[in-house]
Amino acid sequence: MTRSKRMQPVKQVADNREQAAVRRLGESQQRLGLQEARLEELYTYREQYARAFAEQGGHGIDAARLRDYRVFLARLNEAIRQQEALIAQARNQHRQTREAWVETRSHHQAVDKLLERFRADERRRQARREQAESDEHGLRRGGKPDPA
Repeated sequence: MTRSKRMQPVKQVADNREQAAVRRLGESQQRLGLQEARLEELYTYREQYARAFAEQGGHGIDAARLRDYRVFLARLNEAIRQQEALIAQARNQHRQTREAWVETRSHHQAVDKLLERFRADERRRQARREQAESDEHGLRRGGKPDPA
């Protein structure tokens, strides 16, 4: 069995690992995107709520309603801070996932390069073998070796 054929299981494992790493990277990117979208929703909601309150406040507002607004706004700001922390975690996780993918990809490329080198060696050996057979065939015919 040739070296390139013996390397096929190694190549298959490298292929599978890279595909899994790409899948994990995509999932990580998607999770990060969802967290960022949630944060944007919170920012938008806070802005809309503040704008609506300002419009209503121009017509006068009682103390209870003002207190409720401040409490709700404080909760909304806390939710934004928590979401920002989640995004920081998601970004860190995404960075780690990307680094793992880069490492897996590099290993996959190294296996591919080695496999191609084995195949090139095998092609050269096959060409030499064919040339030797051709030369031998030519000598048996009583002639000179083929000048290839």
